[in-house]
Amino acid sequence: MKISSKELESVAAAEAPRFDMYSGIHKALRALMADTLLAVGRMDPADEDDVAQASGRVLELLAICAGHVQHENEFLHTAIEARAPGASAAIGHEHEEHVKHIAQLSDLVVVLRGAAPEARAVAASRLYRELSLFIAQNFEHMHVEETAHNAVLWARYTDAELIAIHDALVGSIAPQEMMAIARWLVPFQNPQDRFHLLADMRAKAPAPAFQAVMDLVQPHLTVKEWRKLTGALGLAPVPGLVAG
Repeated sequence: MKISSKELESVAAAEAPRFDMYSGIHKALRALMADTLLAVGRMDPADEDDVAQASGRVLELLAICAGHVQHENEFLHTAIEARAPGASAAIGHEHEEHVKHIAQLSDLVVVLRGAAPEARAVAASRLYRELSLFIAQNFEHMHVEETAHNAVLWARYTDAELIAIHDALVGSIAPQEMMAIARWLVPFQNPQDRFHLLADMRAKAPAPAFQAVMDLVQPHLTVKEWRKLTGALGLAPVPGLVAG
């Protein structure tokens, strides 16, 4: 199905007031991808601990990406196909390619970890280049989802329906995976979106789960960001924090 220019224009016109299922998680993925690529680029191939740490971060990224593809296929593509048959086909095909690329990158991690010391530099360079391509493809891919797919969803679903789909998706994620995502999801939102994200979580999640997320993300926020967040949530600030 071809998405009309009118539907695409509706994204720009309605972006602010409409519920956007892609924006938050895609900010998290972009941050995680960029940070992981930087870690691999500065990795010392001659340092076994450095190789283990950086390659472990690549595997963590790949696991999150694989889960993300699965979640989008199961919930967002199902919703799109229910009311706009064929509209998710192109992105669905790209998801298949991403799964293949994830497997290839996992194999390159195995090669790097098993390489003789004199061969590690070559293996590291190959992993870095392939990871760069994977990330570049994903950045373009996410842009299409945020524009074309949102155009389809916003034209055919109410915000209440989209929120219900989003909540079902979030509810399907295992706690360990959710914590891994939250580490990148919360810190890289703007203050307003960060507040709404945490306020929604506090309303829907058990109190210990909400507190665990707050404890997880605090070290990754500036003092100023943390004060804005706790103030908006009506929480007491941590004693001893100096404004900055």
